Amino acid sequence: MNIKKASRKLPQNKFINRELSWLLFNKRVLFEANNEKNPLLERLRFLSISASNLDEFYMVRIASLLDQKTANPNKLSPDGLNADGQMKGAYNLCLSIFKEQEKITNILLSKLEKEKIIFSSPWKLNSNNKIKLKKNFLENVLPLLTPISIDPVHPFPFIPNESTCLHMTLQLLKSKKQMSSVIILPKSVDRFVKLKIRSKIYILLIEDVIKFFYKNLFSDYRLIDFSSFRLIRDSDIDYDDDLEDVVAYFKEAFNKRKRGEVVRLELLKSISPNHFNFIKKNIFLNDAHIIYFKKIYGIQSFSEIVDLDFSKLKFKKFNSRPVERLRQFNNNCFEAVRSKDFVVHHPYETFDVVVDFLDQAANDTKVVAIKQTIYRTTMDSPIIKALIKAAEKGKSVTAVVEIKARFDEEANLAFASQMEKSGVQIVYGFANLKTHSKASLIIRKEFGKLRSYAHVGTGNYHPINAKIYEDLSLFTANEKICRDIEKVFNYVTGYAKPDSLNYLILSPINLRSHLNHLIDREIKAAKKGKPASMWMKMNSLVDPQMIYKLYDASNAGVSIKLFIRGICCLIPGTPNLSENIEVRSIVGRYLEHARIFCFANESNIPSRNNIVYIGSADLMPRNLDRRVETLTPIINQTVHEQILSQIMVANYLDNQHSWVMNSDGSYAKISCNKKSRVFSAHDYFMMNPSLSGRGKIKGAKKPKKLLALLDNV
Repeated sequence: MNIKKASRKLPQNKFINRELSWLLFNKRVLFEANNEKNPLLERLRFLSISASNLDEFYMVRIASLLDQKTANPNKLSPDGLNADGQMKGAYNLCLSIFKEQEKITNILLSKLEKEKIIFSSPWKLNSNNKIKLKKNFLENVLPLLTPISIDPVHPFPFIPNESTCLHMTLQLLKSKKQMSSVIILPKSVDRFVKLKIRSKIYILLIEDVIKFFYKNLFSDYRLIDFSSFRLIRDSDIDYDDDLEDVVAYFKEAFNKRKRGEVVRLELLKSISPNHFNFIKKNIFLNDAHIIYFKKIYGIQSFSEIVDLDFSKLKFKKFNSRPVERLRQFNNNCFEAVRSKDFVVHHPYETFDVVVDFLDQAANDTKVVAIKQTIYRTTMDSPIIKALIKAAEKGKSVTAVVEIKARFDEEANLAFASQMEKSGVQIVYGFANLKTHSKASLIIRKEFGKLRSYAHVGTGNYHPINAKIYEDLSLFTANEKICRDIEKVFNYVTGYAKPDSLNYLILSPINLRSHLNHLIDREIKAAKKGKPASMWMKMNSLVDPQMIYKLYDASNAGVSIKLFIRGICCLIPGTPNLSENIEVRSIVGRYLEHARIFCFANESNIPSRNNIVYIGSADLMPRNLDRRVETLTPIINQTVHEQILSQIMVANYLDNQHSWVMNSDGSYAKISCNKKSRVFSAHDYFMMNPSLSGRGKIKGAKKPKKLLALLDNV
């Protein structure tokens, strides 16, 4: 295995800046758009995702820095930068990403043209195709457009967040009188018009199409000047710990979000000075970061193109496997769970098992109660339908709905209201804590006694995300774990702080202290000369106290392997600080999302003696101190082996999607040498069934062993 060399220099402090680290993650996403190993439309998808990520970065992180710059300009981040310093660093890195996106856009559009997907303009079409385009425009676009003339009677309209706006300067044909008109493109109008002409697909920008057919809007006018632009606004919602009515507050906050200050303005370089001055006059751009593009902006809209029916230009279709353990019990979830714990590895194994678990509970006459946390899902989610069905059948159903799930607040309120009308008991949790834990608890009456069944997840109950997010679902009927989960629900719904827990670790109560305890045990083992190591997989590592603790462990001789998809503020591989810490990031077809924490416990990793937890928490201050999070221990030996010897080892063996973090904060892509074996974690999981969910069906495929490959790394 080779790692491409990158320049290294010792850091001036002990932390990487959080904002810059996130932007470096987005650069790794953008790398996949330029990766020729990926199919062409999938590369376009990665390009779109990188642009969408940047939108959210501006809406939340840049907006937060702008607020800090005003309210607390001298406050320093852990790496020693004030708001202004962080802004400058973030803007510089953002500019480099924008430039790279433009470069990759040109490459991909050129390659798509060879595949008969042609990005064109109305002016280049022949007469017959212009007639087809006009028919499309008149039927599908024109009825949705509302031109607004700007004059003393018609003031400049408000431009919503993420909206594209067209500006036209027009002149009456019979006089020299001019007017300005703007059109805010509705969300219902696609950014691209797609025309199928024989064997080719022509893709046209909606701005160009409207400009070409402007006479259908302004028949008595001549077009003098035309431009378009796109806005990104501050979209973060602040909330007060002492809210009297959290629902009413958030309903008001949704309207404020739509009217947040502009944090980014996207323009074409060809815009005329007159039109640019018009924008400055009518839109408050005090702190806006103005970005100019040569040909096209708003490339997050390429998501409209990637679903074209060109299978050869996409990843080979993969259908999630059914869980063989369920087939062994005729798809009876309760019999399967009662027989033994098992883990389902999404998206490689179907999310339907989670839906079936709740759906069977809704229909089962023995089920008397269901308790469920909901952080993110969809309005038409089968999870919501199952809970409603259960309530309508007279079962006691409690749903802990988290309003403060960023960008899903409005949807969460809507489906909570829908469930409440059907008899579901809705609880919104704490005003000052997000309920981020993912859990279901189902209580059945069996042989005159109550018995509980639980699902604990690392991801949300979101059927769409479950097809692309890598996550774990643990199903268990373990009495002690179920009792702990019941206490967690009582804590959220009734503020009944658990006096003690059997197995679960719960934030904000004891998650931080217990992780410190587990790390201290590894430090003590290292000092005694015993095996001492930790393998941790998460989305983000930001918390300064936890980072210091990991530095202490490294200096004590503990070997630490971190698999961190996104933000990592820890600096690895630095003498006398973190020389025993290695940080890797996997970016590929599926979004790594599971949180797994493994501790050697005086044995080498992987082994049966290791301590393993899975859960909902990253190592960020918000997860440890300001959220309700749970980590659940893995007790069953088969599940334990699956997570350690299958999932974690495969992550370490991966040399197709992995990056290694250098001590200067940069990342280097891992590549294979002649001696190393090509290994893709994603391909392995698609080809091999899980250990715990495999069941005993005759002829069932056995997973390929991985431990022998570790010696060659």
